Amino acid sequence: MSVEYRRLEVLETRMGYKFQDKALGQRALTHSSFGDGRRAIENNERLEFLGDRVLGLLTAEKLFILSPSDEGAMARRLNALVRKETCARIARKLGLGDALQISPSEEKQGGREKVSILGDACEALLAAIYLDGGFEAAKLFFEAHWVDEIDAVTKGSMKDPKTSLQEKAVMAAGAQPVYAVIERSGPDHRPLFVVEVNVENIGSAKGSGKSKKDAERYAALHLLENWPT
Repeated sequence: MSVEYRRLEVLETRMGYKFQDKALGQRALTHSSFGDGRRAIENNERLEFLGDRVLGLLTAEKLFILSPSDEGAMARRLNALVRKETCARIARKLGLGDALQISPSEEKQGGREKVSILGDACEALLAAIYLDGGFEAAKLFFEAHWVDEIDAVTKGSMKDPKTSLQEKAVMAAGAQPVYAVIERSGPDHRPLFVVEVNVENIGSAKGSGKSKKDAERYAALHLLENWPT
């Protein structure tokens, strides 16, 4: 058995699902950099596309059942649960980075810990489970590994973090938060923005998202979470 498939078996134990089609599970873990473009290898990009939609449906269903909130509040909670940073956080808990197939050059650049790569692989893995075991298998995986994230967003306040940060910054420092896009990556149809927010004399934080607005929101949330006491 190859090293790659042994790593997949370890991951299967951690996530509580055994693939019938091992090649499908392996494809979910194959980054587009693998082979450095010299070989025609199926990567996880198509699976990530499907996984993003499966995750959206599972999350919407769960919030509809659990949350009595209106559409706007549910939409904010859904965005928090499907964002790349959340998926990457779950991927880290599963040790998914250890099982990734990436190029040596990408690995040297810290690819196994990159939010974009881990987030995409997590969504691809969900899609692979959906194709391999059906909707119920995907749902079991989702409910097992998103449970802490769901608890956090359904029990916590969902006031817009940019509004909260502005109010807190004015009261504490008499300053306005300043946002700046520091990175934009990915193709035009699937961009990823990284935004940094700074409050003078307080500090700064970064956030990422599929739009500039989402990235700003998560940057504000991270600064609030790490507000100096």
